[in-house]
Amino acid sequence: MNIDIHAQSGKANGTVELNDEVFGIEPNAAVMHQAVKMHLANRRQGTHKTKERSEVRGGGRKPWRQKGRGVARAGTIRSPLWTGGGTIFGPRPHSYRQAMPKKMRKLARRSALSLKARDEQIRVVDSLEFDEIKTSRFAAMLREMGSPKKVLILLADSHQNTLLSGRNIAGCSIMLATSASTYDILNNQMVIIEQSALPILDQILLDGAQGADGDETVEVAETEEG
Repeated sequence: MNIDIHAQSGKANGTVELNDEVFGIEPNAAVMHQAVKMHLANRRQGTHKTKERSEVRGGGRKPWRQKGRGVARAGTIRSPLWTGGGTIFGPRPHSYRQAMPKKMRKLARRSALSLKARDEQIRVVDSLEFDEIKTSRFAAMLREMGSPKKVLILLADSHQNTLLSGRNIAGCSIMLATSASTYDILNNQMVIIEQSALPILDQILLDGAQGADGDETVEVAETEEG
């Protein structure tokens, strides 16, 4: 699959061949769905907690005598049946962590990239290294490429000037190519990849042992639209 290479000005200045094993496979929807569910589950802290009957303060005194009032018997005002009482079978802190085999995680990311390539939502830039911190220049590059509201930038290396130039742009996420998960790829309307990051993606998604998906994602910088 051939795709245009863009300069930082947004103008096309050549073509590059994308690896069909990474960008040209038939997307596997089931594996992508499982990878996204794993990613979202692994982001959960699992610190939710409600108080049970024994943990609610007060209620140590019997509110009224057992018989003679013509009302239901009661032993505490902190009964789960009463307002202000404990919670029956409420949430307790626990882990939501999920796992997937490495080959399935790689397949999910290749499927996501192939889906973006099929829908013409991938752009390749010859270099994303900026010689100065300039947000206006970064925003102009995105506009020239027809960037939608949400765009993912994948870098080959951690370019500090690039990160600082784009971090305040709403809807723009910037990270290393090795850190992009299936969720990151699918959650953005366009993926802009630095040309030197293409062989890195080929390596980690075909025969390399590194890369991240959900539980191992190390994000360099992210700014999402509120």
